Amino acid sequence: MAKDPKQQNSMPGRPGEPAQHDSPTRALAGRLMNEVRQFVVMFLYLWILFGLFVLNQVLTLEQHGLSIALSGFAMLNALVLAKVMMIVEYFDFSRWLRGGPLVYPVVFESLLLSVLFIVFHFVERVVMGLLKGEALQQSIPNIAGGGPLGLICIGCILLFSLLPFFAFKHLSRVLGPGYVYGLFFRGPSAAAAEGSPR
Repeated sequence: MAKDPKQQNSMPGRPGEPAQHDSPTRALAGRLMNEVRQFVVMFLYLWILFGLFVLNQVLTLEQHGLSIALSGFAMLNALVLAKVMMIVEYFDFSRWLRGGPLVYPVVFESLLLSVLFIVFHFVERVVMGLLKGEALQQSIPNIAGGGPLGLICIGCILLFSLLPFFAFKHLSRVLGPGYVYGLFFRGPSAAAAEGSPR
């Protein structure tokens, strides 16, 4: 007896089954959109952070009658370092800390990114100075007045500035992104509507 054509098209893997063919594309598109959202959030967070650094530096120099051109500095560094954060996120260096309290991966990732940001800043300034024909000694940036104390000061500011970002990230990983987002920005009732914590 001949099979009904509708039954043939409804069988898994048949050409008439669009869901089977669209699912890999849909999954790839969803993953791409998720990465784009993560990048935008990282960029905006860093842009605000570096913008405050630049504003503080400009105001400090103006008090001493000096001026400095920092147009676009915060945005450019935020774009580049957001990509660095995405790479660190991809390699997931803190996965070995996930069995313990959340404070461990939060502090570890904040410290790691603070060190990477300072190293990147040094390399960037040295390369730019060398390209302008400056000597190596002149190309080394003067951070927070220079010296180990200034470097430690900037490192601590970066560390504590990144703690909220990574705390939110790891809370979302444990409790669920919808629940944590609803709890912070919509209230407990909206968070409950997103589902109970994992």
